Amino acid sequence: MYFVFQHNNYQKVKYLNSSSAITGSVYNSFHSVIDYFELSKVNEELAAENARLRSRLQTEPRELPVAEPETPAFVPSDSTLFRFVSAKVINNSVNRPFNYITLNKGRKDGIQPDQGIISPSGIVGVVTHVSESYATGLSVLNQRWSVSAKLKKNGFLGSLIWNGDDYRFADLLEIPFHVELQTGDTLITSGYSSIFPEGVMIGTIHTFEKPEGENYYNISVQLTTNFKALSYVEVVENTNKEEIEGLENLIQEDERGN
Repeated sequence: MYFVFQHNNYQKVKYLNSSSAITGSVYNSFHSVIDYFELSKVNEELAAENARLRSRLQTEPRELPVAEPETPAFVPSDSTLFRFVSAKVINNSVNRPFNYITLNKGRKDGIQPDQGIISPSGIVGVVTHVSESYATGLSVLNQRWSVSAKLKKNGFLGSLIWNGDDYRFADLLEIPFHVELQTGDTLITSGYSSIFPEGVMIGTIHTFEKPEGENYYNISVQLTTNFKALSYVEVVENTNKEEIEGLENLIQEDERGN
């Protein structure tokens, strides 16, 4: 059975999807027992998020659209690019080199592989496998996955990767010495991939140093998401993903042809 699943892609995909459905059902049953004891914490999180949104509505005035005689050629609107599906975390690990997360939403809810997962505090991970009613994915706390990130104050890009030590921290790579840094600088998603929108919180710079003989900082980032207290998350669908990837594939094909 090992050789069948390992060396035959169709059987391997079928096995992974079936496994996601079975494990998802088990985790969902387990969480139904302990949900009652977590209601207070969940209500607190929802209240805090509602308060934050109400504050933004009060401090950020919105301009009403003015009717135009003709439809403009381009209307910038980030809200139309992404669709968000709320999901409950029914399993989550933080103490392994390769940590995963399981959600109680699946294919019937519009969840697909390669969709981002975020929380009210920041990024969480990416969906990898989906069954009809459940989904599993990599969390940020996985050494096999990196996130395209940028410094909010100056736009410099780097890669965020977890080093496997502490669930509260990750490393920011590829930031050269000429970039001015300060403890507490904010790190957000770059928007350079089709997984996350631009501007989703990642964390803040905890420590940084200039190693001798190197060209890039050693930077430790304190993650804003508390991976030990995840309850509800949102799965992000980029509605233009297929169109964007189609164009990028054409470029790659042209390069191979040349």
